[in-house]
Order: sequence, then C-alpha cells, then structure tokens
Amino acid sequence: MSEASAFSDADWALVQSALRERYGRQVNVDEVETEIRLNPADRELTVCPALYWVESGCNFVVSKTGDNQFRSMFFWSVKDRFSTGKEEYDNLGDCMVTTLKMQEEAARHRSAETAGG
Repeated sequence: MSEASAFSDADWALVQSALRERYGRQVNVDEVETEIRLNPADRELTVCPALYWVESGCNFVVSKTGDNQFRSMFFWSVKDRFSTGKEEYDNLGDCMVTTLKMQEEAARHRSAETAGG
C-alpha cells in the first residue's frame, strides 16, 4: 500500500510546464507505480505513484513517496542510471528542474564520450 496519494492536478500542471520549458513542446507522461524502500533499512518495498516519460532515448521516473516528498532518476539503460544525488525532495518543482538539468548535463558528457572528446 502506498503512503503517498496520487499526483494532483497541480502536480501534473507543474510537470507539464517544466517539460514544455525544457523541450519546447508537450511531452507524453504516463502515470505508473514504483516499488521503493522508503528507508534504507526497510526490508519491504512500498508501492508509490510515479510519473514516467521517455525523451531522446532517456527514461525518466519521478516517484511520489509521501505528501510533498519526491524522488527521481533517469536512465538510458539498466547499466546507465543516474539520480540527482539528493535522496528526496520536498518540492516537486525543485525535483523536476534539478532532474532535467542533471540529465541535460549527463547527456552532454555522454555525447562527448561517444564522439571521443
């Protein structure tokens, strides 16, 4: 059972706004569920509502772990996963902006490595 309620209409509007600002267009976002250890010592996983989208071959997940508690990650493959380095955000806007900026930077580094530079 999830400790967090579903994403609100205001949450959805904020996410769509952040994605439009980043990509210049509407991005298709799916509502999914994730299983997360809310605390590192937990043995059991907790089902949490999450938002998932794919852009330029990169997958994004933003999970809602409680009221005003969010976690995010992005990945190109199972071996190529990233987080923002912050365990949890108390503001969805901060979570989105940081995740999108970190992914943009990681994509630049990834592209430079692929190009040999």
